[in-house]
Amino acid sequence: MYCKTILPNGIRVVTEEMPYVHSVALGIWVGAGSRHETDENHGVSHFLEHLLFKGTHRRNAREIAEALESVGGVLNAFTTKEYTCFYTRVLAEYLDLAIDVLSDMFFNARFDPEDIAKEKKVILEEIKMYEDSPDEIVHDLFAQTVWPGHPLGRAILGTYSSIQELQREGICGYYREHYQGGRIVLAAAGNFKTRDLEDKLAEAFGRRPLGEGGVPCRAPEERAAVSVNVKETGQIQICLGVPGLAQDHPDIYVLQALNNILGGGVSSRLFQLVREDRALAYSVYSYHAGYSDSGLFTVYAGTSPEGALEVIRLILEQMALIKQKGVTEAELKRTKDQIRGNLLLGQENVSQRMSRLGRTELCLGRVITVEETIERLSEVTVDDVQRVARQLFSPQRLSLTTLGPALDDDLDLQSMAVQAGL
Repeated sequence: MYCKTILPNGIRVVTEEMPYVHSVALGIWVGAGSRHETDENHGVSHFLEHLLFKGTHRRNAREIAEALESVGGVLNAFTTKEYTCFYTRVLAEYLDLAIDVLSDMFFNARFDPEDIAKEKKVILEEIKMYEDSPDEIVHDLFAQTVWPGHPLGRAILGTYSSIQELQREGICGYYREHYQGGRIVLAAAGNFKTRDLEDKLAEAFGRRPLGEGGVPCRAPEERAAVSVNVKETGQIQICLGVPGLAQDHPDIYVLQALNNILGGGVSSRLFQLVREDRALAYSVYSYHAGYSDSGLFTVYAGTSPEGALEVIRLILEQMALIKQKGVTEAELKRTKDQIRGNLLLGQENVSQRMSRLGRTELCLGRVITVEETIERLSEVTVDDVQRVARQLFSPQRLSLTTLGPALDDDLDLQSMAVQAGL
């Protein structure tokens, strides 16, 4: 059972006791990600995430790294398109140290000009590594195809030019604007006493004069398009899909089941057909990325140039089959059992529990428990799955992005979709 409280400065605290474990996972979740950036400061959210590890007035970067690692703990962070998270996991006896280190990093970062100059070089190397991974780049290219000119269509890391142009004043300004109480959630799960932990978090975080901050985001305008990006690689990377649902949409659980049946695992239709039966790809899967006001449903596959059109055709045919004939009761039961099992197994991990608390409270304004998710999934019917497939899978809404060798033939995606029965 979780508990929630709100500090005077607007910071929300959500906690869940797990007295039978030895550890505690603690995270700071901030409602600031790459979609909150402008063209001028593209990449600043991720850059800021790095800078908070570079030193405070009490600890330098090495001391921050050693403080928790020396006691067997983990300290890390990540940035997404709508939020940033700083988190740690430690043995319960070192919880006070974890709170001290996280709060010190979060509020007392120096933003030293020398550190900023060094970190620019680090992130430029990270961008190079990313650009050497076509199976990663293609997903951002696909989002850009569907949402051209919108922050949701841009890479989280930024670009060479945008990172080089970031200045200390702009980074500090972004921090002051977005890292404010109403946009922050503290989440914890593990072996602690709730009242004791809440008091400690209030002491460490509650005295800071933080406000609401931030500005409303504009919703993306979708388009259907084909984008062929030529690159010398051994495979063609394919992303094919349609705009999806916002993360709080009533049909989000139906879409979760639909995704799992189509391409959510090794027993899914696409994996069995494209990889196991036809041997056309090593990696093929589908996923749905839900945001506060939009979503993107994507099927990915990496295949040889000569197999690309066949893979696209097979994906379209499977979409059409679900749209026209639906799924079977057996498929739906299997996917419900699979999702339920994954969720319950995740309950045994304090980090996953903490992540669920923080992410759902920050993004949805309330905690979505595993029990609620399982109950909502149990209510999904085969008719629901077909209904959502009919709403989403339309030739007029389809987009395709490829990265790799140029396709041999002119590609008319809508005609292929119609021929496939979509």
